[in-house]
Amino acid sequence: MTRDGEAVAPSAYRHIAGAEAAARDIEAIYRMERVRLIAGLAKHVGDISLAEELAQEALVTALATWPEAGTPPNPGGWLMTTAKRRAVDLWRRRKMIARHEASLVHDLETGRADEHAAIEASLDDAIGDERLSLIFTACHPLLSRDQRTALTLKIIGGLTTEEIARAFLTQETTVAQRIVRAKKILRDADIAFEVPIGDERDARLASVLEVIYLIFNEGYAASRGEDLIRPQLCQEAMRLGRILVGLAPGEPEAHALLALMELQASRFKARVAADGSALTLETQNRGLWDRLLIQRGLEGLAAVTRLGGDDAVYALQAALAAVHARAGRFEDTDWVRSAALYDRLLARVPSPVVALNRAVAHAMAEGPETGLALLAEIEDEPQLAGYPPLHAAKGDFLMRLGRNEEARAEFTQAAALSGNATERAFLLQRAEECALKP
Repeated sequence: MTRDGEAVAPSAYRHIAGAEAAARDIEAIYRMERVRLIAGLAKHVGDISLAEELAQEALVTALATWPEAGTPPNPGGWLMTTAKRRAVDLWRRRKMIARHEASLVHDLETGRADEHAAIEASLDDAIGDERLSLIFTACHPLLSRDQRTALTLKIIGGLTTEEIARAFLTQETTVAQRIVRAKKILRDADIAFEVPIGDERDARLASVLEVIYLIFNEGYAASRGEDLIRPQLCQEAMRLGRILVGLAPGEPEAHALLALMELQASRFKARVAADGSALTLETQNRGLWDRLLIQRGLEGLAAVTRLGGDDAVYALQAALAAVHARAGRFEDTDWVRSAALYDRLLARVPSPVVALNRAVAHAMAEGPETGLALLAEIEDEPQLAGYPPLHAAKGDFLMRLGRNEEARAEFTQAAALSGNATERAFLLQRAEECALKP
């Protein structure tokens, strides 16, 4: 029935259902083409915000046109053509830069014979895909880490501002401001939407990898909130990693980072008990580990070796994750290899946090006394002040030595410093275990 009470013919229902299905199909196509569309437009117009607007207008046009005319043979090319035409119209009205207008008009007018093929060709740059240019731009070192993360998740990941805010337990207005400021910085600095070359490319690649891994780590070990794991962030980081590997297959560190994330993510189902409490590697049910992700991670490590990148930072971390992935039982863990890998990693990254993890590995390989000795060398480092894992590690070493009262104090201190509810509960449980021992 309609709102005024009149009956609706069955054919009308079919028409409505067909239109809704067509709209869903168009929106699905748009989601697949969205990043490439925005990347191609941003390179031409030099403005991410304008590129987003043009892409959205192309979607609106498609929703109005395709249900009747049918989906074109090359939907991505059609959307790009429509958006570029809209850009030309805007520039003409606003009397913007003449050379940009001439370039876009030329793209359209000279490609009539095979318009879609011409547009597809125009999307390629020296690396092979303008999406890579957009990733490098979104992770430009001019932006703060928070701005890079928010912009990457918004533009490349396709997350809404609300989703990003919820994932990082941040106000939505804060995330929105970061994105707006990031776009303004890139626009005002007249940053080219391209993949840099030489030393600049290496520096920018490090920034890209850092942002992706930061997103993963916040999902893997949430620093705040109630949940130990935020799978959505981890899945998004791995998706970004796969995009980067696909666009830059010759970059060993891209393969290494993806391998590292996949190996760590393989343990998700086993890290949290049914009651929500955290489980250590020693207590996890390894039958719940995702063997497909482990296989992918190990294959990624093999690619790193073929590309000669075994001693790079993410490669060493992935190799450390592989030590656990290859162990069928906790008792089978090759702690000697783990300790040796941490020695190499510390030489590459002289960080107190790496030194802390190295102490844990050596404690497992050689005994808790060695671990305490290594902790004594770093526990006064300012970077570790207020760092819960330092006190948790020390508590573990002391507990294994039977020094339960001292261990209890360390676990209690670690819990007091933790900002994550699940982690805090786990640490307090360990403190309680120490209190129950003689």
